[in-house]
Amino acid sequence: MTVAVLGAGQLGRMLALAGAPLGLRCRFLDPAPDSPASHVGEQIVAAYDEPGALARLIDGAAATTYEFENVPAATAAYLERHGHVHPPARALETAQDRAVEKAFFRSLGAATPEFAAIDSEADLAGALSRIGAPSILKTRRMGYDGKGQAAIRDARAAGAAWRSLGGQPLTLEAFVPFDRELSIIAARSTSGETAFYPLVQNEHREGILFRSAAPAPGLTAALQREAEAIATAALDALRYVGVLVIELFEVGGRLLVNEMACRVHNSGHWTIEGAETSQFENHLRAILGLPLGSTAARGGSVMLNLVGGTPPAAALLEDRRLRLHLYGKAPRPGRKVGHVTLVDSDGESLAARAARAAALVEASTALNA
Repeated sequence: MTVAVLGAGQLGRMLALAGAPLGLRCRFLDPAPDSPASHVGEQIVAAYDEPGALARLIDGAAATTYEFENVPAATAAYLERHGHVHPPARALETAQDRAVEKAFFRSLGAATPEFAAIDSEADLAGALSRIGAPSILKTRRMGYDGKGQAAIRDARAAGAAWRSLGGQPLTLEAFVPFDRELSIIAARSTSGETAFYPLVQNEHREGILFRSAAPAPGLTAALQREAEAIATAALDALRYVGVLVIELFEVGGRLLVNEMACRVHNSGHWTIEGAETSQFENHLRAILGLPLGSTAARGGSVMLNLVGGTPPAAALLEDRRLRLHLYGKAPRPGRKVGHVTLVDSDGESLAARAARAAALVEASTALNA
């Protein structure tokens, strides 16, 4: 059975690896040759909107999905008209525009940071008078891993922020003095069955995810229920199929929605070793209408991203229980080239092992900056 995938990055690579034990093959479409997923499945090298390439991609496929958040929404809509594509095009369209996305969550009754759509410097001045500073000016589309953003510490910085990002649709978002960043990973199948992983605590550095811990330290049943309720409302409203990840701010025990990802997600990499069923396998199960697997954690997990370069493998693997994932990508400053995962039922042991691994990862990042 073949699954067609738009995008052939490391997320596609991990989808293919998760599908192999189920007898699945993944076929990818990506304009970049020799992408990470091409090492484990067939890759069609072409633009995402090239009709002939799309026809080849979905030929004989049991389902179509995507692993890349900036796939043209028109392509997803085209594929939706020619068969099954999951998640639905509407979800992708919603997630690709920050203003639309936040308005969507507010329509569900979920709290978000204060925001305003910005189309001119006059709009920015007016929004700043309402929202205040500090705040963050962001592109409405195409920004990820900290790209397309400018912090406005006070009103005097507004002009520089506008000059750096103006000329495209923007949003101004209130700066949130959050206690921590969390994410909820949800899955919904074609049958409507849903499953949720424990909330994950995330740490970002320079806009890029550095560390995820799952279950989130100090996680309460009430906080998990609140996050699941937000996710359920979004899944139902979008008639969603597949894995959906919602990034959240916790502020004084209250959850604010930051953004969502209509695909498997970096903050869910820990599930490969740390959960009964990985997010990648459950995404495939969901889009193919198979029963979802257990999302129970196998203990505590810490995932560390390898950004820019990798420490010597031998040094990392001195921890015999650490799991190393390399994506086959050339090192480059700011580029995710792999990750490591540590799983342990003993919290003190996990903390010590994670601290040692983090020191190796940080040293490597500094060398490759």
